[in-house]
Amino acid sequence: MELTPTELTGLRSEYAAHGLRRAELHSDPIKQFSAWFAAALAADIRDANAMTLATATPDGRPSARIVLLKGFDERGFVFFTNYLSEKGRQLEANPYAALVFYWVQIERQVRISGAVEQTSREDSGAYFHSRPAGSQLSAWASKQSQVVDARQVLDSRLEQMKERFYKGEILLPPHWGGYRVNPDTIEFWQGRPNRLHDRFRYSRQTGGAWKIDRLAP
Repeated sequence: MELTPTELTGLRSEYAAHGLRRAELHSDPIKQFSAWFAAALAADIRDANAMTLATATPDGRPSARIVLLKGFDERGFVFFTNYLSEKGRQLEANPYAALVFYWVQIERQVRISGAVEQTSREDSGAYFHSRPAGSQLSAWASKQSQVVDARQVLDSRLEQMKERFYKGEILLPPHWGGYRVNPDTIEFWQGRPNRLHDRFRYSRQTGGAWKIDRLAP
């Protein structure tokens, strides 16, 4: 099916949410995010922790993909991956990233940006060993982002890892672990009728306090 530009222009949904007022916002954006994330879970949104992760090369070429949020607190937002993957190499060279959550059922979006650091090996190991055994083995089997000739290559490497670790604990791979995005800006977007959406941006100030600004939609 091919849609013409005119047909694409007609793909439009009207937003009907009650809106978002400054008086409703928590002074701490992490606590505000926690409340919105709880609302997304309560709305039974599938993969509510799915987020777009945007990274960039040193020369500014952007790259984006979906990853899963696996933790957040006052230190930042955590996800896990292969450090040798494309995103891992980009973060090593340019340790800044942006995240986007979009929960269409409740007409909300959250944008986060800031510096990125690796989590401790202890934190990475704790999460790694909470994963199903198959996922742990896949972290060893997949040379993420590298070219493979066929699916059979992946399947063969998985079988090799099963043989390697069949007698004991699956070790945390040295090339695998977590990243934490330490936010300096967090924006909350609430859909509104007539495209006059509500947007509030938290900006971290010197000393750690947060400034809140309403943005034009």
